[in-house]
Amino acid sequence: MSDIVSEVRRRRTFAIISHPDAGKTTLTEKLLLFSGAINIAGSVKARKAARHATSDWMEIEKQRGISVASSVMQMEYRDCVINLLDTPGHQDFSEDTYRVLTAVDAALMVIDAANGVEPQTRRLLQVCRARNTPIITFVNKMDREVQSPLDVMDEIERELGMTVVPFTWPVGMGKLFHGVFDRRTDQMRVYAAGEDRAGGDEEVLAGLDNQTSAERFGVEWSQAKDELELVEGASQAFDEQAFLAGKQTPMLFGSAINNFGVREVLDALVDLAPPPGPKPAIQRVVEPTEPKFSGVVFKIQANMDPAHRDRIAFVRVASGHFTRGMKLKVVRSGKELRPNTVVSFLSQRRELLDEAYAGDIIGIPNHGVLQLGDTLTEGEALQFTGLPFFAPEIIRSVEVADPLRGKQLKAGLTQLGEEGAIQVFRPMAGSILMLGAVGQLQFEVVQHRLEAEYGVKARITHSPYQVARWVTCPPENGGEVELKRFIDANIHRMAWDAVDAPTILVDHGATLRAVEANWPKIQFHAMREHAGLVFHKAV
Repeated sequence: MSDIVSEVRRRRTFAIISHPDAGKTTLTEKLLLFSGAINIAGSVKARKAARHATSDWMEIEKQRGISVASSVMQMEYRDCVINLLDTPGHQDFSEDTYRVLTAVDAALMVIDAANGVEPQTRRLLQVCRARNTPIITFVNKMDREVQSPLDVMDEIERELGMTVVPFTWPVGMGKLFHGVFDRRTDQMRVYAAGEDRAGGDEEVLAGLDNQTSAERFGVEWSQAKDELELVEGASQAFDEQAFLAGKQTPMLFGSAINNFGVREVLDALVDLAPPPGPKPAIQRVVEPTEPKFSGVVFKIQANMDPAHRDRIAFVRVASGHFTRGMKLKVVRSGKELRPNTVVSFLSQRRELLDEAYAGDIIGIPNHGVLQLGDTLTEGEALQFTGLPFFAPEIIRSVEVADPLRGKQLKAGLTQLGEEGAIQVFRPMAGSILMLGAVGQLQFEVVQHRLEAEYGVKARITHSPYQVARWVTCPPENGGEVELKRFIDANIHRMAWDAVDAPTILVDHGATLRAVEANWPKIQFHAMREHAGLVFHKAV
C-alpha cells in the first residue's frame, strides 16, 4: 500500500492549452527535450522538414502544421513521472480538448505575448474554472515585439478573472530581449537563442541592484526594475490553496522556440501542480491510493498504426496499481478484459507497459470493446462521470463517391465516431448517414482520414438539418413507453448516435421549440455525459 502512496505522489498529469499558434506544440516539444525524453526537437511549422513535432503524428497535421488530435506523452523529471497531454488549439476540435481536461489534475496555459488572451483561451479557461483546475501560465514569444508584461498581466486578470502572481519577469522584448528575472531566487537568467537541443550553461546574474546588469542592459534593465517594484507592491503573494482552487495563476515568461524559460516551466509543474486527487463516481468518491485499480476511457484514437487498423483506448488511471495482464471489467457491458499489450506513450511512439498508478495515462488496444466514458475496474460497479459530449453546431450528409466502397465508408465512420473525431448519426428511417461537428475543419479532417486510412473518397454535402438534441424520458414521465411513442411519431427525423443514444434532428430552432411544446414529458439535451444520461436502444 505504501508503494501506491509514494508512486501517486510522484505523478503530475497536466494538459497544455492555448489559442492556435500561441506556441503550445513547440513548448510541448521543448518540455520533452528538457526532460530528456527526446534528443532533438521537431519542427512544428516546417512542412518539408525531415522532423515534425513528436506530438503531431497524423499525416494531415504534418501537412498543415497544426494539431488536430490530442496526444499523450509520458516523461520523468526530478523523480516525478509527468503525463503531458497536448491538446488541439483550434476551436473546431474543442470537444477533444474538453474531454482531455477531464483526465488531468492541472493545466499549463500558453499565452502569445503579442496577442494576449484570445477567444479559444477564454473558452478553455471556462472549462478549467468549472472543474477548479489549477493553472500555470507561460507567456511565450518574448523574443518578438510584444505587449508590455504589465498589460499582459492586467489582461489575464481582467479577461480570465484570476489573480496573477509573476514568478519571473522579462527584461526587454524582441531584439532587445535580455532575459528574465526570477523573483523567487532573486537572480536574472540571461537570454541566449537556443537550438533544437537542450544543453549549455545559462548565465545567471544575482540581485536587482546588480551594477553589472544595469550597465549591460541599460534602459531595458531600468524599466524591468521599475516594473518589478510596482509588481512587488501591487500583486498578491503566491497562495497555494488559491492556486489549487483555480483562483490564482503563477506566471512565467520565455521563448519556447529558443528553449528559454522551458526548464522553469518544468520545475513549476513539479513543484506546484498537485498529484492525482479523488475522482467522483456515481456510487462514491474514489481515492487515488486505494489498492484496487479503476480507470476511465477519456479518448479513443483509431489508426495510430494504420498498418494494423488498431484502436487505442486512452485510460486515465483513477486508483490502484495496474499490472499487465490483470483481469479488468468494463462496467457498462459487463465484459472482461485481460489486456497484455498495454502501452505508454510518447505521442504515437509506444512502449509496452508493465505497471501504472493513479494519474498515469495507459493505452489499451481493442476492437470496439471500449467506448468513450467507459469505466474499468477489478470488478466493482463504478461509473465515473463528467465526460462531456456537445450537440453539434453543423450537420452534414455524407455519401461515398464509389458505391462499391459503401461498406468501408460505414466502417470508417463508425470508428471515427467512436473516437469522437466527429459525431455520426444513423437515421432510423433512411440510409444516408449524417455527420455532426463543432466546426468546418472537422469535416475536412474526416474526409482526409477516410481517404488516407480507409481508402474511401467521401462526398460531404449540405443536409436539411441544423439542430440536434439527445432525447430521454425519466421513469416518472412514463419512461421507455413514452420515449418509444415519441420516436415512432418522429421517426422521419430520428437517428442513433455512436453509442445508440436516440437523437432528434430538426431544420432550425423554431421547429425544436414546437416539438418540445408538443412533448412536455420528453427531455431534450444539448449535452450528454457518457454516464450522465442512460439510453436504451430497445425501446
